[in-house]
Amino acid sequence: MSRPKYRSMLEFITDRKIYEKVICGCVPKAKKFVWLATADLKDLHVDKQGKMVPFLEILSDLVAKRVEVRLLHAKEPGRAFRQDFDKYPNLIGGMERILCPRVHFKAVVVDGDFAYTGSANLTGAGMGAKSTDKRNFESGIITDDAKIIDKIMDQFDKIWRGERCRGGKRKQFCADFEDLLAHEEKGP
Repeated sequence: MSRPKYRSMLEFITDRKIYEKVICGCVPKAKKFVWLATADLKDLHVDKQGKMVPFLEILSDLVAKRVEVRLLHAKEPGRAFRQDFDKYPNLIGGMERILCPRVHFKAVVVDGDFAYTGSANLTGAGMGAKSTDKRNFESGIITDDAKIIDKIMDQFDKIWRGERCRGGKRKQFCADFEDLLAHEEKGP
């Protein structure tokens, strides 16, 4: 008797569905790691057991469970984000972060088994957390297809390791450039 072939999930999602399926649905369930890439980073609030809390609280909960959290972003977050960040001291050592002014792709990878990639920045308006008349018009895909996830993770990881920095012409804007190249020269 032959077994049915496993079909990968590949779904196009927009607006509020990004918030529901990615930010509230998948990220909080991470067991091993969450990788986040965004150009813009603002004080995103999400539902947690019927109460709106900073998304940083969800990340703090994950760090407390020893889930690796990595964040690539293109510019410094706003004042409200920084104030909320200070409320979760375990994020200081528990969430790795690289600021790269060339990052413009948006992605969320959870445990290497789920990924989102699309247009939405890690903001309330971008991720669809805001009300209908205040959110951006965004779209992307979610998938559990290993080949697609591997490609998203490869792009993220090459930037994370500084592999794409050496020839970059925007080094003067990158606070982490020297550290990335030092890590690259030493090797893993």
